[in-house]
Amino acid sequence: MNYLNLEDVTKMYGEKVLFDNISLQVNQGQKIALVAKNGSGKTTLLRVIAGEEAPEGEAAKVYLHKDVRIGFLNQDPEFFEEHTILEAVLDSDNAMIQAVRAYEYAMLFPDDTEAMHKAIAKMDTLKAWDFEARIREVLTKLEVSDLNKLVKNLSGGQKKRLALAKLIIEEPEFLILDEPTNHLDLDMIEWLEEYLQQPRITLFMVTHDRYFLERVCDIIVELDLGKLYRYTGNYSEFLEKKTTRHDVESATLEKSKKLLKRELDWVRRMPKARGTKAKSRVDAFHDLKDEVSQQRIDEEMKIDIKGQRMGKKVLEAHNISKAYDDKVLVDGFTYKFRKGERAGIVGPNGVGKSTFLKLLTNEIRTDSGKVVVGGNTVFGYYTQDGIQLKENKRVIDVIQDIAEFIPMEKGQKLTAPQLLERFMFNRKQQQVYVSELSGGERRRLYLLTVLMANPNFLILDEPTNDLDIMTLNVLEDFLMDFPGCVLIVSHDRYFMDKIVEHLFVFEGNGKIRDFPGSYTRYREVKKEEDREKARLAKEAEASTPVAPKPKSKATALSQDERKELKRLEKKILKLEEKKTELTEQFNDTSLSAEQITDLSKELSDVNDELEELELRWMELAEMA
Repeated sequence: MNYLNLEDVTKMYGEKVLFDNISLQVNQGQKIALVAKNGSGKTTLLRVIAGEEAPEGEAAKVYLHKDVRIGFLNQDPEFFEEHTILEAVLDSDNAMIQAVRAYEYAMLFPDDTEAMHKAIAKMDTLKAWDFEARIREVLTKLEVSDLNKLVKNLSGGQKKRLALAKLIIEEPEFLILDEPTNHLDLDMIEWLEEYLQQPRITLFMVTHDRYFLERVCDIIVELDLGKLYRYTGNYSEFLEKKTTRHDVESATLEKSKKLLKRELDWVRRMPKARGTKAKSRVDAFHDLKDEVSQQRIDEEMKIDIKGQRMGKKVLEAHNISKAYDDKVLVDGFTYKFRKGERAGIVGPNGVGKSTFLKLLTNEIRTDSGKVVVGGNTVFGYYTQDGIQLKENKRVIDVIQDIAEFIPMEKGQKLTAPQLLERFMFNRKQQQVYVSELSGGERRRLYLLTVLMANPNFLILDEPTNDLDIMTLNVLEDFLMDFPGCVLIVSHDRYFMDKIVEHLFVFEGNGKIRDFPGSYTRYREVKKEEDREKARLAKEAEASTPVAPKPKSKATALSQDERKELKRLEKKILKLEEKKTELTEQFNDTSLSAEQITDLSKELSDVNDELEELELRWMELAEMA
């Protein structure tokens, strides 16, 4: 079944063409990822697909199957700010969710037996009890807790997780996701990865998580220079096929350049008075010129900023601890960093990773122990929140406010415009205001401001969020060659595996484990440890002697008690049938208030009797 058809869709912002006459088709069961450079229009294309922005172009068509339920995860999800988390999650037209919402509200007012009975009846009719358990599972997996907390008091990351949880709970057939892994910890990402692999889910998403692309997607679509290129296969197959396409384009471009040169010579020699044939040739020349002018300019971010010399003592933590109220974040951590060390930090959200970084940089004080920073150590600290860039400033002004130039190797200097060019901001983009930059472009600009301090100890807290794959590749190469120390917090597994030599694993209650290896290796070891713990627990349970029950008259069932047990089973079965019958009567919309009251009382009596009989049955069954 065809879910989506895009035909001849164009979108422009001012003079900038994001995409030009593109077409796209999504069929049931396909899992498609969209990749592109930051600022190319990925989010805009998702909004067009989801119907939140109108397409441009006279022949533009966007067709979405009318019977398919669509779910769209925006970069900046919107909620009613005065709603609680529970109200936000259950704000849906889905019949199952409406039944669960009625039941949850009835639970808040247990004295309102009428509302409770109606809610229970609805849950029974729709068989929504399993669905309620599913809601709680999703909320738990994405750490959406404190259901009575107001949405307006949530952080941006919490809102993104809330929006993702709400979307998964609604179970749409066609998911459109914009950077779904942002603000998720590694356990959440792996759970989401497994969820999206289900065959019933049709997916179109933007992500820069390369393991996600490798394991979830079967088609990758690239938005490049305003055109869409479709590649079947996962991320590794995409890289192979993209390389082949660029090789073909390069060969074609060389031929076009030679032909253009010959045509240019002819046009220059051509007399002013020309006939129809000459005019057609001139028109062909201009077409060829346009073709060559659209040649690929593979801008690559170049990072070769000079680093400062590092002393013998780099950074030392001596038995440091930190707690807030009863929550212990760091407990007795001791470590001495070496020159050129590259370490990663992993652990669930809220376990204290960012606090740990602030302790190491003396931004906050320890409760006990001390941090010693080497005399020549210069931190470059890239935080999650970044700096507050002034929206009304141009890109060039942001950099020139820091420095007009920075020193390079061998006494050379690099001016601010030259430095920006190395970070993929050409001279035209340098005049753009910060307010016009995409999320990834802002992060790239922020990274530049961090590196301008010539640090020799880089601390990067979630540096991969919103960066495109090309920028990530260049950043990875830079960090591999960086002569100083690197300490990274990241939920990008691919990035961590490529960069770090060992991990600081936050295991909770302030315990930090130093693991010698990559993230993937750590997960393998962790799974093996969990399996071993489960095996030992099972063996211990099996080897524990079970005291035999004494066969005394006090516990053995008499003949009368055995008869009573059978009578109870029959009576309980009849009462369960009566309860179902009464519950179904509540669906009759013609019932008067008096009839509803009578039914409620009768149902309450049945429940009371059932409870009493079940308790006696359990007592006899245990004795038996």
